[in-house]
Amino acid sequence: MHLYVHVPFCARRCSYCDFAIAVRRVVPSRRFVEAVLQEWGGWQTHPVWASSPRLDTVYLGGGTPSRLEPEAVGALLAGLARERAIAPDAEITLEANPDDVTPAGAAAWRAAGVNRISLGVQSFDPGVLTWMHRTHTVGQVGTAVEVLRAAGIHDLSLDLIFGLPEALRRDWSRDLDSAFALGPDHLSLYGLTVEDHTPLAHWTARGEVARVDEVRYAAEFLAADDALRRNGFEHYEVSNAARPGRRARHNSAYWRRAPFIGLGPSAHSGLNRERRWNVRDWAAYDRLVGNGAAAIEGSEQLSEDAVALEEIYLGLRTADGLPAGRLGAETVARWVDAGWALQGPTGRVRLTPEGWLRLDALVASAAALTSGA
Repeated sequence: MHLYVHVPFCARRCSYCDFAIAVRRVVPSRRFVEAVLQEWGGWQTHPVWASSPRLDTVYLGGGTPSRLEPEAVGALLAGLARERAIAPDAEITLEANPDDVTPAGAAAWRAAGVNRISLGVQSFDPGVLTWMHRTHTVGQVGTAVEVLRAAGIHDLSLDLIFGLPEALRRDWSRDLDSAFALGPDHLSLYGLTVEDHTPLAHWTARGEVARVDEVRYAAEFLAADDALRRNGFEHYEVSNAARPGRRARHNSAYWRRAPFIGLGPSAHSGLNRERRWNVRDWAAYDRLVGNGAAAIEGSEQLSEDAVALEEIYLGLRTADGLPAGRLGAETVARWVDAGWALQGPTGRVRLTPEGWLRLDALVASAAALTSGA
């Protein structure tokens, strides 16, 4: 069993962000912990625990979990463990912004059980950080890494965004080199997308920002893949790469369709075929939980076809791939000939970086063939 806790609070909204966040100057840390633990208590009678008695990973995402008071992180993890055992070797991740990392905070996180940090770097270009509405400086990134390691947190992941508008003149290769120079165990690389109701969407609609063209987007993705391999990283999922043995265990559980529970506003849970999700707004979530009501906004039971499609999509996202029998010999041969896939000696098929660039289209074609459409 794997647990995700959505911490919605942020100092400001980034220009590209459409996540469920709550911009707060003062974060209601104590009330957030109380609400999440109250929701957590309601999960303890769910029948899924019959086969998954303990937590193997815990992931505090957001939003900006590092905006919580450090003591609140400890209270949250201790409260979770009172209801359900956390495995001794559990991966416990906290997402953090570089400007939130302090020696006292990092020490408190480590003492609470946090053993992995996902650091929201995004770029090492000051102009790009300003354009993104990020709250940290370039200098704070290296300082944060040093502070975290000094506190005993050595499993570090850095987030970067590629595919930015050409007018920003961002040097993608230099950003990658700057990330490698910090010696992280893991990198997450996300292509910029224009989401509705974001500042970026408004800028684009007004013609102030031009979308990156597909050729440049693809070139940056392939350049990253090459740089990752040259620096000893395994590009094990479309957006994620790690040094050998340092894959993100929590995220890998999603791609295997392992059971996971989500707590907090907008959090999703997946238990075999059951899917459920919470209300998006923090105030609405707090009000419902405070009144003893469920914070669930909706749920569904996946059909067999939906499960099959999900398995294909998730399998092709990863370097582990899928058994060739899930795709059909003709499809596999066509993809291999086009350079979009490789078939190993065991018969498993995995997409190449060129194939990952076409992931959605390839999944749709594979799903149509396997369903007989």
